[in-house]
Amino acid sequence: MTVKSDNVSKKKKTARKKTLVIVESPSKAKTIGKYLGSSYKVMASVGHVRDLPKSKLGINIDNDFEPEYIAIRGKGDLIKELRKEAKQAQKVYLATDPDREGEAISWHLAYLLGIDPMSECRIVFNEITKDTIKNAVKNPRPIDLRLVDAQQARRILDRLVGYQISPLLWRKIRRGLSAGRVQSAALKIICDRENLIKGFIPKEYWNITASFVKGFDARLIEYKGEKFSADCAQKVENVLSQLKNGTYVISQIIRKERSRKPFAPFTTSSLQQDAANKLGFTTKKTMMVAQQLYEGIEIKGHGTLGLVTYIRTDSVRISQEARRAASEYINVNFGSAYIADNVFSNKKKDIQDAHEAIRPSDISLDPEMIKESLTKEQYSLYKLIWTRFLASQMAPAIFDSMQVNIINGDFAFRANGSKLIFEGYQKIYSPNLDEDRDRLLPSLKEGEKLEVKDVTSEQKFTEPPSRFTEASLVKDLEEKNIGRPSTYAPIIATLLERKYITRQKKVLAPTDLGFLVTGMMEEHFKEIVDTGFTADMEDKLDEVEVRDLNWKQVVRDFYSTLKDELEAADKAIEKVHLEDQITDQICELCGKPMVIKSGRFGEFMACSGYPECRNTKPIVQKTGVSCPECGGDIVAKRGRSGKLFYGCSNYPSCKKAFWYKPVDRKCPQCGALLLERNSKNAKYVCSNDKCGYKEQ
Repeated sequence: MTVKSDNVSKKKKTARKKTLVIVESPSKAKTIGKYLGSSYKVMASVGHVRDLPKSKLGINIDNDFEPEYIAIRGKGDLIKELRKEAKQAQKVYLATDPDREGEAISWHLAYLLGIDPMSECRIVFNEITKDTIKNAVKNPRPIDLRLVDAQQARRILDRLVGYQISPLLWRKIRRGLSAGRVQSAALKIICDRENLIKGFIPKEYWNITASFVKGFDARLIEYKGEKFSADCAQKVENVLSQLKNGTYVISQIIRKERSRKPFAPFTTSSLQQDAANKLGFTTKKTMMVAQQLYEGIEIKGHGTLGLVTYIRTDSVRISQEARRAASEYINVNFGSAYIADNVFSNKKKDIQDAHEAIRPSDISLDPEMIKESLTKEQYSLYKLIWTRFLASQMAPAIFDSMQVNIINGDFAFRANGSKLIFEGYQKIYSPNLDEDRDRLLPSLKEGEKLEVKDVTSEQKFTEPPSRFTEASLVKDLEEKNIGRPSTYAPIIATLLERKYITRQKKVLAPTDLGFLVTGMMEEHFKEIVDTGFTADMEDKLDEVEVRDLNWKQVVRDFYSTLKDELEAADKAIEKVHLEDQITDQICELCGKPMVIKSGRFGEFMACSGYPECRNTKPIVQKTGVSCPECGGDIVAKRGRSGKLFYGCSNYPSCKKAFWYKPVDRKCPQCGALLLERNSKNAKYVCSNDKCGYKEQ
């Protein structure tokens, strides 16, 4: 009887074993855990668990560039917990993101947990919905080592560049600088644009327009069958005198229908561009909010839902299921005339087409329906994604266009008119293009003589190219095949952090330091800042994934040149002395002016009398709010960890501080200061923890 009882106990114990699913983020783990139920345990790796060490190169160059991976500092307890749960689990599924980076994280997890990477341990999903997750669990596969190798190649090339050129910049210019395989090429693009602007010489040109009594204008376009151009006032005066004496006759009227097809659904880069242009989001903010939409949000009446598909993609492909769902939605809400079978193709056929374009996971979740469950930023970005996708599945907009050609002797004028006759996709998604606006012309006929009201000229000058915005830089990087869309946000953030560029009213401008670093890179590391070389390297790195190119051979070929350049540069580059920026503040200890210097946690002020005087103090950013305890200024500060907080300027005599930025408003309940929270549930919160007041 005892043996039988023990067997029953063992069977019960075995039956209670759960399947362990490991994802990257805690919020994703929470969402997926609800979908899979009690027989599964979902844990988060919180990003990478193993990486190259921060304290050294971490690549054994003599051993054919073998990476020396270590467990990431601070992840020891998490790894221990994952090992414990994996040992107890009936089965372990690695469910990290469906891209190179995610595949590499799964590979590292498999190593740490003793899982055979060739076993069916890997599951992937493009969207976080209940059906998709359950279907993914039913279809595990081995880890794709080509994706892992593609990620390793990028990681090791970036480490070789960053960890070997950056120390050179530290020695020759100052500490805290950095170079990067993609970062340095992007910086050169910004510097080159600035040089074009500085060297631009404007050229004069003139436009001539005839205004007619019938109520429309026409532009002079040709003279004696060739394109008209005038670059001086004397030539324009001669033309005007001839035109005023001539007769204007309509020589041709061309009527036709013009259609405009909708844009493709979003890729990572097109989402970043549209969010910047339409919402004013930085690339960093776009990716942060998009990640929240992908990982899952608590929607009133629906539970936790992943609202959009995976947000790091180069593909414009859409699944048949999503296309069918969109067609049904369009038919019900707009009518069958608005349905279209639009096909979009990728510029680069081979790359990262494993998952779809960015689209809503459920098209029936209209942004207005779920608005109250989202923050302002989440709603705005979700609406942008939702409308772009739905529009991509809709019929073209149709315009009735009319081109009127008018002659006066040897001179030819042209007027264009158009009218929108079928909205199509523009019913929900307007691109706001000038050429799509209604421009109505009066009733006209060929051979008709026109009475001219006035002929005017307008002097103009050619303009220099504009500085890059984040949106236009992303577009340029993508067109030049520099980096990958998932890297654009951190690249721009790094350039700003290093003070290589500044953001001035939404445009990006290089600093003197940016020019200095770029000049040094151009002289000594030509290939790294050369856009053609960088684009070619991107293609080779892609071939590791799609054509099984040996990743170590790519690294060998690259490093053979870099090694020689490093040795030559170290000998050739002389130490550069950067002039400190002098401020109008005076050192209270010795009376000399204070200067701005850069340190580990950003800029600070120091006495220009160093080393005789070592006085330093932070650069104070006032909030305009008075301290509620002593009346001093509340200013922005950074702690030893570099984290921003807000504290009284009278510290240490007054130690009042806040983690969130205070505003010059009092809590209506208790009278304490309000703080900017900008969270899903509240824009402002009371600084008094015991009060609990919040408002949207």
